[in-house]
Amino acid sequence: MMRKLIMAAIALITVAITSCSEDTNRLGNTLTSPVDKFTVTTDTFDVATRSIKADSVLSRSAYSYIGRLKDPETGSYITCDYMTQFHILENQASKLFPDKETLAAQGAVFSAQADSCFISIIINGYQGDSLAAMKLNIRELAKPVEESRTYYTNFDPAAKGYLRTDAGAINQSMVYSMTDLTLSDSLRNVYRKNGYYMNVRIPLNNDYTDKNGKLYSAEEGGYGTYLMQTFYEHPEYFKNAKTFTRNVCPGFYITCTDGLGVITEVAYTQLTTYFHQTLKDTTYVGNVSLNATEEVLQTTHITNNKENINKLVADNECTYLKTPAGIYTEVTMPVEDIKRGHENDTITSARITFSRMNDKSNLSDMVLEEPTNLLMVEADSLYTFFENNRVPDNKTSYLATYNSTYKTYTFNNLSTLINHLWARRNQSPNWNKVVLIPVQVESTSSTVSAVSNEMNVNSIRLVGGSQNKHTPVRISVIYNKNDED
Repeated sequence: MMRKLIMAAIALITVAITSCSEDTNRLGNTLTSPVDKFTVTTDTFDVATRSIKADSVLSRSAYSYIGRLKDPETGSYITCDYMTQFHILENQASKLFPDKETLAAQGAVFSAQADSCFISIIINGYQGDSLAAMKLNIRELAKPVEESRTYYTNFDPAAKGYLRTDAGAINQSMVYSMTDLTLSDSLRNVYRKNGYYMNVRIPLNNDYTDKNGKLYSAEEGGYGTYLMQTFYEHPEYFKNAKTFTRNVCPGFYITCTDGLGVITEVAYTQLTTYFHQTLKDTTYVGNVSLNATEEVLQTTHITNNKENINKLVADNECTYLKTPAGIYTEVTMPVEDIKRGHENDTITSARITFSRMNDKSNLSDMVLEEPTNLLMVEADSLYTFFENNRVPDNKTSYLATYNSTYKTYTFNNLSTLINHLWARRNQSPNWNKVVLIPVQVESTSSTVSAVSNEMNVNSIRLVGGSQNKHTPVRISVIYNKNDED
């Protein structure tokens, strides 16, 4: 019986072996659709680059700028001034100042009168010498700068006739430095360690004459008293930022009039009025502060030496990125070369790296900082990208961050951009061109919320240009080719 079972088992194994095919060449093909069978190929293409001049940039940023620096690369002076308005929250407007009956001075109830008034420039950071003595001038606007227009950094409110020129208007100068030498070292350290903002405080306590010819003397409180009395006489003027700007305070233009060595990045500007108030037989000092915020108009005016900028643009042995309002790098994408012979293939990856020139003989590499963030955007969207408050979408616009170790900017995943440019080929003279622009980036968590032109003084030379003597700038491309084609 056992012998029969063994013989049966041997027979079954023999049948199984003889029924199996030894051909494994098409193993798994029955599980794979023909459209999923690819051949991966790679290629690289040279990229043409050149410097282009940015005469001005959109004057819209999280910060304003004031001061003057000498550019060590060009020897020219860069000067920044700014105009600002002030914001009023509608839900706070009716109680902006306290009830008139509670105001007091030396224990007596009196008509609205301020103790003092100041403009404070709250500083976010600065470039240059913290001990450099600078001088600014603050001028009152005669009329609001229109909000409906788009303003670039070549917009000068003084040249456009926006300033009050009569004798009674605010025209106040102030000398300052980033390090307040009137404070002790220990007190400055306390401020620094506890995260206090540095600020420049400008008093507005001289005689002031409003646009209707009414005088508010220094003894009566000057500009602060003007604000308070206008509030009690015309509370409707303080309904919101728009009515306030139109009827009370059109804004101020703050200019750098003397000094050299520092440009200040202004976080915000504050208008503060101080007064005495009596409540329940107790007299104390109260204050009302109005801030310049992103809800109101602020513009930065930048002057630069255009002739010296033109000399750098003409240097074809490299390309430049230079801010503020300086130089961009234009990139001509070899789209036709990339697509030639691959019209039906899928571009799965495209990548470009831009390298810094390492020749240390140039001052831009030794003295000036490199731009941190770089935007790549279509040449035809050079202005509208910022005007429309767009952010990079990784389709037609991209961000890259400077790699200080390798001294490079790398743009990955450009395949969608290449396909986009190919789809709109020959629709404009710049259809295959993109521009590299230094930018400031605001983020919430890991999401980019806003992008604006870089306003700090930065510069870097990139490998490239029509007379490039180094390794060419190249784009690396990976294709997927369908085997069934």
